[in-house]
Amino acid sequence: MAPEWLTSTITEKVDVYSFGIVVLEILCGRRNIDRSQQEEDRHLLELFRREQEEGQLLDLVDKCNSDMQSNAIEVVEMMKVVAWCLQTEYVKRPSMSTVVKLFEGSADVVSDNLNEDFLNGLILEATETDTSTILPSILSGPR
Repeated sequence: MAPEWLTSTITEKVDVYSFGIVVLEILCGRRNIDRSQQEEDRHLLELFRREQEEGQLLDLVDKCNSDMQSNAIEVVEMMKVVAWCLQTEYVKRPSMSTVVKLFEGSADVVSDNLNEDFLNGLILEATETDTSTILPSILSGPR
């Protein structure tokens, strides 16, 4: 969920953030929240931030996908675009047209726009549940 959903300042950059999440899941071959992982690796965004800070993005490339492995350098470049899409401040995120240009190779990521702390402490354990709450009005049917 894009950070601005918590502040009610919704712009088209919410879609850029969501796109970044989806691309990251594809590149890493796992979901955003993976309960089968150890606690410190459960949240993909936290793992991504940590690996980015350590310069180890290559470790995140999907090991089960031979295409990803054989193009690992390009995948890491795509991860840098993802990092730009995931900036906490929506004004620092690129437009979708810029993202397309970056993926096509006709533009480069501007490192001045990147803040490695793009999570900004927004991993909220309470929001991740496997069940949903059913309202009493739904349970009781129409009246």
